[in-house]
Amino acid sequence: MNQHAAATIYLDNNATTPLDPRVLAAMNRAWQDYGANPASQHAPGRRARRAIEEAREALIAMLGGRTTGMAADRLIFTSGGTEANHLALNGLLSPQQPARGLAISALEHPSIQGTAEYLRQQGIPIERLPVRTNGMLDLATLPALFDRPLEQRPQLISLMLASNETGVLQPVAEVATLARTADVLVHTDAVQAIGKVPVSFGELGVAAMTLAAHKFHGPIGIGGLLVRHEVQLQPQMFGGFQQGSLRPGTESAALAIGFQCALELWQQERTERAQRMQQLRDQLQSTLQSELPTSVVIGQEVLRTPHTLCISFPPLERQALVMALDLAGIACSTGSACASGSSETSPTLVAMGLPAEVVGSAIRFSLGAFATAPEVSEAANRIIKTVKQLQRAN
Repeated sequence: MNQHAAATIYLDNNATTPLDPRVLAAMNRAWQDYGANPASQHAPGRRARRAIEEAREALIAMLGGRTTGMAADRLIFTSGGTEANHLALNGLLSPQQPARGLAISALEHPSIQGTAEYLRQQGIPIERLPVRTNGMLDLATLPALFDRPLEQRPQLISLMLASNETGVLQPVAEVATLARTADVLVHTDAVQAIGKVPVSFGELGVAAMTLAAHKFHGPIGIGGLLVRHEVQLQPQMFGGFQQGSLRPGTESAALAIGFQCALELWQQERTERAQRMQQLRDQLQSTLQSELPTSVVIGQEVLRTPHTLCISFPPLERQALVMALDLAGIACSTGSACASGSSETSPTLVAMGLPAEVVGSAIRFSLGAFATAPEVSEAANRIIKTVKQLQRAN
């Protein structure tokens, strides 16, 4: 087979997933049925508004939030996960307590890391919570954090639910339980977990949770921040009354319906999807480890999302490896799509204390819900051939 002429095998689903045709069909109907501005007072506008609110309520319910009464949780639609993370960090920190800042793990997505750096420049105290070599937050460090006098504790902790690089699942519910007794809010970036593993907002006990439709075969261009009913959120955009003035701007009924449809499909198919993805991920992992015995799988000692494989091939250089795999018809990445163009080493893997040669050679393969065994087998063959070629040339 001429690898250069072969069809590309897409193994970068943590960056984005292809749109499910059933979601596209639902959105096409919505474009036709709800073309009016949902803020308009006429009948077509009211129909569009009703469709958006029905989608919002359905999403909250599927995510384990409260949908009725005075204690109903709020879902603010955004353009995606990055905007929702910006809104969470900037909107949850109270200007009345400037001395109490933000604590984040060293594992967070660039949208969290970047916002934290911006806040630091504005004089907000920022702390970085240590992680262990297995990729999990070091829970043993939290009691000392929460035992401080109130004015010395952070206002907010932001901890991702699943790592976009390693797939490692974080103990968010445990952190939220500890934080609640210490008068500390917790936000979780659940973008890489929702649509891959069961997630219940109510059971996590967090103040706010970020999500994005395009990570589970929904549309690009819509995400959300789910906020507990009693939590105060400061708007970061102004000039409109939409979404309780928390995120002004014209909403899209079609995007909201696509979001709802994608999550409904996952709910219906989640057991089958998770089993298939984990079986294929494990098949890929075992084949690569068998044929490339110097490879190092990162995060395999703990619970991971079923579709993510972070693996290193020292001493190869990760950018060169990703480019060579691209030529071989394998679409993968070195980590977060929001930082994959950077030549810097992964802050996540560095924070885990991994050897430099492992960090410098780590790449990420992430499967989608519709991956097949023949596809993964062919991908393994191409990866093995490419790595061996580079090893001989190195």
